[in-house]
Amino acid sequence: MIDLRSDTITQPNEAMLDAMYEARLGDDSRDGDPTVRKLEALAADRTGKDAAMFVPSGTMGNLVALMAHTGRGGEVLLEEGAHILKHEMGGIAQVAGLFHRTIRGRRGAMDLGMLGEAINAALKPNKLATALIEMETTHNNAGGTVLTLDHMAAVHALGREHGIPVHTDGARLFNAAVALGVPAERIARHTDSVTFCVSKGLSAPVGSLLCGTAEFIGRARAFRRMLGGNLRQAGMLAAAGIVALQTMVDRLAEDHRTARQLAEGLFKLSPGLIDPKTVETNIVRVDTSGSGWSAEDWSKALAAYGVRVAPGGPAQLRFVTHRHISSADIETTLAAFRELWRKAPGQPASRAG
Repeated sequence: MIDLRSDTITQPNEAMLDAMYEARLGDDSRDGDPTVRKLEALAADRTGKDAAMFVPSGTMGNLVALMAHTGRGGEVLLEEGAHILKHEMGGIAQVAGLFHRTIRGRRGAMDLGMLGEAINAALKPNKLATALIEMETTHNNAGGTVLTLDHMAAVHALGREHGIPVHTDGARLFNAAVALGVPAERIARHTDSVTFCVSKGLSAPVGSLLCGTAEFIGRARAFRRMLGGNLRQAGMLAAAGIVALQTMVDRLAEDHRTARQLAEGLFKLSPGLIDPKTVETNIVRVDTSGSGWSAEDWSKALAAYGVRVAPGGPAQLRFVTHRHISSADIETTLAAFRELWRKAPGQPASRAG
């Protein structure tokens, strides 16, 4: 099967497996695991932050960040399609005890005027105080789009002006960095804290890092324990993350190339499916509304041709490229899509038949 559902399905490479086998271990929640500490130091260095903390997932990292930055009952301002809202099971309210206000965005970037109007620096008799501003890059629901550095700097400046911390969900932070042609630190300097995953395109099996000031990470460790995130001898997992950060970042550009190859092939088939100019990293969102089939129909039909893809909405497919997907795999996927496109009920040949 050609599996384009997500880059989370990537497998660790041989160097990662060797590092996991040889990792020095300790109790991460007591005396500390030396390999975890090494990964955390590397993550802090790559993001230009004082400290970092290893967590099992990006969802936990984001939730811990919300809790460590705020108190219960505050309001979080974030873009309307944010992963924290759409895919993290309501932890922002259910666990962190926070309210949220969505800000209209364009390709994942919040409208700065609306953001400025929504900020309320202090609790009022009829209005909650803004506790946190959140950004996301790359932006999952917007199709892997990358926030510009100018936009991030403007959001961060608004936060500083009003004394409000800014957190960035950077699950695919290094995809954003590769797309912009800058080190990850250039992105992370425009936020007070940032999460990133080593378990997506970087291909480590498990884990994310939360990075920020030493004081912030100290608070975050308490909330990680509260949420059950202490992993004891976690060095085996951290060892793979070290290899990922040291050796797998530059190759993300290959995933961006195969994503554009897919987008360009689909555009040639029918311009209504996707505009290749919108594909900035490794996520390709395809509009199937003109085919007469739902995204679920497409997913099932492509699976019969040996291509796995996830519906991203009623009439949208989400393809995600990664290191297990070659240029030849993309051509095979395009051939399957072309054949199914001719059979789809929305096409003239299909209706005539």
